[in-house]
Amino acid sequence: MPNRNQDQGNRGGDGRHSKGRGFAGMDAEQQRQIASAGGRAAHASGHAHEFSPEEAREAGRKGGEARSLRSRGSDRDMQDRGASGGGRRT
Repeated sequence: MPNRNQDQGNRGGDGRHSKGRGFAGMDAEQQRQIASAGGRAAHASGHAHEFSPEEAREAGRKGGEARSLRSRGSDRDMQDRGASGGGRRT
């Protein structure tokens, strides 16, 4: 069961949406800088994985295949719904 703070999500005490805390509350550029520093540190310490050209090619192929399957699935969903899409029925 979530505690009271988790239950509120990104809302302040008065119900309005707030920016959030920690990493999620930072602007995109600040997040990029921190993530970049973490990547450099991981490579420097030898903990980061470096893809070989073959591994990168295989990962790209798998990603493209998964993306293709997802987009084909959504096309079928639209066909199943008919020309009206998901509109209101009267």
